[in-house]
Amino acid sequence: MERTITVSATGTAEAEPDRARITSGVSTEAATAREALTKNSETMTTIITELKSKGIDPKDIQTASFNVEPVMDYSKEGQPPKVRGYRVSNQVVVLVRKLGQLGDILDNVVSAGANQIQGLAFEVSKEDALKDDARKEAVANAQRRAKLLAAAAGTDVGEVLQISEETSSSGPVMYAPRLAKAAASSVPIETGTSTLEARVTITWALK
Repeated sequence: MERTITVSATGTAEAEPDRARITSGVSTEAATAREALTKNSETMTTIITELKSKGIDPKDIQTASFNVEPVMDYSKEGQPPKVRGYRVSNQVVVLVRKLGQLGDILDNVVSAGANQIQGLAFEVSKEDALKDDARKEAVANAQRRAKLLAAAAGTDVGEVLQISEETSSSGPVMYAPRLAKAAASSVPIETGTSTLEARVTITWALK
């Protein structure tokens, strides 16, 4: 049998996020669905207009969800619930490419009528390129470890027989506690540092 050695290793790359996505929207209630829809549309139009006035490109504003549902009245015991009105919810995802504007944009969105802020996620625009750096580091770490183990066993590594990379879905981004430069407004924002990780498994032949 051919003698082999298999080693797994990780590599990391750190970067400061340079853009963010805000998920916000408007929820309105009224006696009729039409009235609730009209109020909701008026407020959402105001919010979108405000975003555009702050330099947000229309292509960076995307509807995330839209929902119309009855509001039920369960107050009378023993009686079937009755429809007392309707609720309309409309949410959009906004990509903020200039973090220096983030605090002001959050403040403006709420001031324009948004009553739902569902999430704020920071992103690294050059994530793929940074992951390549992490991959290179992972390969170098694996090679160093393989040579160390082979030398301890009185041999040396030969040619690479197989390389595989473990991939996984993106999880929550971890942030270091550093106040962002974007937090010049009344809304404090922390961007922190994002750590990108790559893991490889490599098999070498032993000489």
